[in-house]
Amino acid sequence: MLSDPATIMITGTLAAAACALPGAFLVLRGMSLLGDAISHAVLPGIVIAFLITGEIASWPVLLGAGVTGLLTVFLIEVLTRTKRIKEDASIAVVFPALFALGVLLLAQFAGQTDLDQDCVLYGEILYAPLDVMTIGGLTIARPLVVLAVMTLLNLALVLVLTKELQVATFDAAFATAIGLSPVVVHYVLMGFVSVTTVAAFESVGAILVVAFLIVPPAAAHLLTDRLGLLLSLSVAIGAGSAVAGYLVAREYDASIAGCMAGCMGVAFLAAWMLSPRRGMLATLWRRSRLRDRYASALAIEKLGLAKLDVDALAADLAWSTGRAAQVVSALESQGLIESDGDAWRPTAEGRSFAREVVGDSAG
Repeated sequence: MLSDPATIMITGTLAAAACALPGAFLVLRGMSLLGDAISHAVLPGIVIAFLITGEIASWPVLLGAGVTGLLTVFLIEVLTRTKRIKEDASIAVVFPALFALGVLLLAQFAGQTDLDQDCVLYGEILYAPLDVMTIGGLTIARPLVVLAVMTLLNLALVLVLTKELQVATFDAAFATAIGLSPVVVHYVLMGFVSVTTVAAFESVGAILVVAFLIVPPAAAHLLTDRLGLLLSLSVAIGAGSAVAGYLVAREYDASIAGCMAGCMGVAFLAAWMLSPRRGMLATLWRRSRLRDRYASALAIEKLGLAKLDVDALAADLAWSTGRAAQVVSALESQGLIESDGDAWRPTAEGRSFAREVVGDSAG
């Protein structure tokens, strides 16, 4: 049997992988909040399935959760299609109602069964090594088996329906034109999201499941637009955060789930800051370059109308003398202006540069 630390880290890694695969498509579809809604709205399905089977750790419970998750999506879409309320408001109406129904069912039947809110609503990854089962004489933590199966199912979904998911996600009209039903693909994906959330949150907790669903794919989307790479990065970021979170929690005797979620937040922040295309630093650098180009073009145009020295250029453009001197020095070093005594005038290359910048701006 695996050691407790290994079991916890592998459980977190499998939960991250299982959640990241469908979660990536939620992010790409702009439906991130739906993952949170489903993770709570499946509660009535869990309770009803438990009351029928008498077991919380059963495949009927996953089936019940999947059906309730699809019902959640259906009701949200029905309300949205009325055009009276927007999708976010529809989510805010449907999932609290279903969640409340589940809580009422729990309150009604908790005294007659061993099902309680702590059992259903909350999970603690620290206890994963305590829930064991025997397979072929080998004792193994049950969450590992459940999450491994769920990860393989989600991987199979992505591999088998890659083209369908991709087309339905990025161009629903084209999908319909080629005979593919985006609605069917949508509900298949939502069904897998529902089952995945239930399979994972009993072991790692609902909040951590929502984080695994959304944060790693969101971070990966900042780094790439390629679907295959995005899926791989989503799994890698989630799994890496799970392992790093456990190590941090053990070092500082802190909440394991909290540290895992915190590590995902750090990963997202790093992607948001350092992404070469969408990162904050890259964006600030591009904006700075763009401002410099426009300032240079504006200075060249002014110098083309009249021979101005640095002080006169600064006064004409309402710049500081230092700013004007910096721009003039840069233009001179690039051969875009030339000295005419105490004043400056644009070169042919400078006039061409200014026309190009103005043309880009007009375009």
